[in-house]
Amino acid sequence: MVGNLKPDMDRARRSFLELLGAGAISVASGNPPQVVGQPAAGSTKLPAGPPASVMAIAAHPGDAFFAMGAPVALAVSLGGQGTFLSLSLGERGSPSIPAAQYGALQRDASNRAAQMLGAQTAFLGYPDGEIPVNDDAKFAVCDLIRQHKPTVIITHWKGSWHKDHRACHEIVSDAIFYAALPAIVRQHPAHTVSKLFCADNWEDADGFRPDTYLDVTPIFDRWYEACALFPMWRGENGFRYNDYYRSRAVESGCLSGAQHAVALASSPDQLVRHIPSL
Repeated sequence: MVGNLKPDMDRARRSFLELLGAGAISVASGNPPQVVGQPAAGSTKLPAGPPASVMAIAAHPGDAFFAMGAPVALAVSLGGQGTFLSLSLGERGSPSIPAAQYGALQRDASNRAAQMLGAQTAFLGYPDGEIPVNDDAKFAVCDLIRQHKPTVIITHWKGSWHKDHRACHEIVSDAIFYAALPAIVRQHPAHTVSKLFCADNWEDADGFRPDTYLDVTPIFDRWYEACALFPMWRGENGFRYNDYYRSRAVESGCLSGAQHAVALASSPDQLVRHIPSL
């Protein structure tokens, strides 16, 4: 089965890397991607392009860094820009720490982790568990999209048992639409996002089917260290995020011929119809 899927995986990986300005990546036929400077025999350098700007938009800071952070870190390492936008602070995520205190811990961890990865942070401050699906939220995200001008956005898959994650997916889909319309006058000019991807998240597994595997081996250790700054990374709140996401990176690497990779799904709700799909 894997052998039959490999040509499609290679095409998807190439397309995503091109969006990341992947002149810094070399793909060897039948082998995992290689970092340029250590090319494998017979490798072919992908067309160089401008470095990408990748924005992770998540319901909570942990989701932004754990499920979406590695592609952001890779974009920054290739000379692009990275932004982590959290719609809430996830302040109600601890069974023992008061919400206000835990929210402050989450914000601090996000800022320090982003600094470690060379990225920026933004927060909208909606109550954890009560992220509203309305035009105020959609235009708030629209404004940040126009401000940061991402080439690629990564967000939650719509099939989730977590209401905040479902809300985030709907907000982002409409915010991308609003951000691209010049007729909608806001503080910043219109900006069109090239591609929307959904992340592999343990809470968003209903119907999630990846079509893109991204080799994140060059930045894996740095991303892992950044995630360790969060108070819940090692299972303090009951779920071992560190073991889960490390295991998933290894599994996705096995499926795509890399040491570590992340699985992404092109959103079926992609609104930028004139951009060629992967």
